[in-house]
Amino acid sequence: MARTQDTPMMSVCGRDHACSFCPIQQSCPLDKAGHDRALVRARLSRVGQVVVVLSNKGGVGKSTVSANLAAGLAARGLRVGVADADIHGPNQSRFFGLVGARVRLSAAGLQTRAFQADGIPHPVRVGSLAFLTEDDAAPIVWRDSYKHDFIHHLLGSFDWGDLDALVVDMPPGTGNEMITLCDVLDDGGPPAAAVLVTTPQAVAQMDSLKAARVCAERDLPVIGAVENMAGVVCPHCSGSFHVFPDAGLDAALAAEGIGKIAAIPLAPDLAVGSDSGRPAVLDQPDCAVARAFAPLIETVAGWATDDPAAVAGGAR
Repeated sequence: MARTQDTPMMSVCGRDHACSFCPIQQSCPLDKAGHDRALVRARLSRVGQVVVVLSNKGGVGKSTVSANLAAGLAARGLRVGVADADIHGPNQSRFFGLVGARVRLSAAGLQTRAFQADGIPHPVRVGSLAFLTEDDAAPIVWRDSYKHDFIHHLLGSFDWGDLDALVVDMPPGTGNEMITLCDVLDDGGPPAAAVLVTTPQAVAQMDSLKAARVCAERDLPVIGAVENMAGVVCPHCSGSFHVFPDAGLDAALAAEGIGKIAAIPLAPDLAVGSDSGRPAVLDQPDCAVARAFAPLIETVAGWATDDPAAVAGGAR
């Protein structure tokens, strides 16, 4: 891939990717650890804000929220990237219609793949391990050392360009990926904050709120929480009812100093949009799901553009 004017060389050796990708790694006399660290810092210096979408619980819809949040921010004119940090289940290629896409390595780094749609002035840049695997059904069976390296590759080796916001879709858990991301952000990274995703029932809260406490321990502000699967919208009458019992989610969040900024229903529009690679907030902007996402998008957009009046929750 030819280097463009807006992606200048950032490294001493002229290779803007991690040393582990380099064909002369074994013989290179330069400081490899210093190169990789400097590369991540240089790459992130061109990112305005990092938005970490997380939940210690699996299956609560972090990837769905990440994709629609990114698409909604792009529709508001922001330059947005999506970093798919879910190593064992990298799904962002599906959410943005990029299944089967692969990327190439150049001196500028790993290519991101672009999602373009009517109504967004800048394409959403997507980086994912899915673009580096032999096929989308290939399982990833890695020890923590490989996960640590991949988070650095995701942030430093992918060519993100200039972004207003980088949305990071985190995997379940509060282990290696979360620790590594926080370490990177603490090492001269851009301003960052989190969006917590959970479902209303007690078993989900039990795990999801642990992620909020990790954020507090790492001084990562939480912009607010998203209650996903908050009822079902009937496709016939547009009425709603709840599938999961509400185990006092609002009170539990308040006890952690976190405000709920959106409640997303279970709806066919959301599932169809996710599977077809067309985020519902773009494809059907007037549907109930898109309206439900609107407070989240507006709040995060206000934070990303440094508009305190638009920010809810505890990020300020």
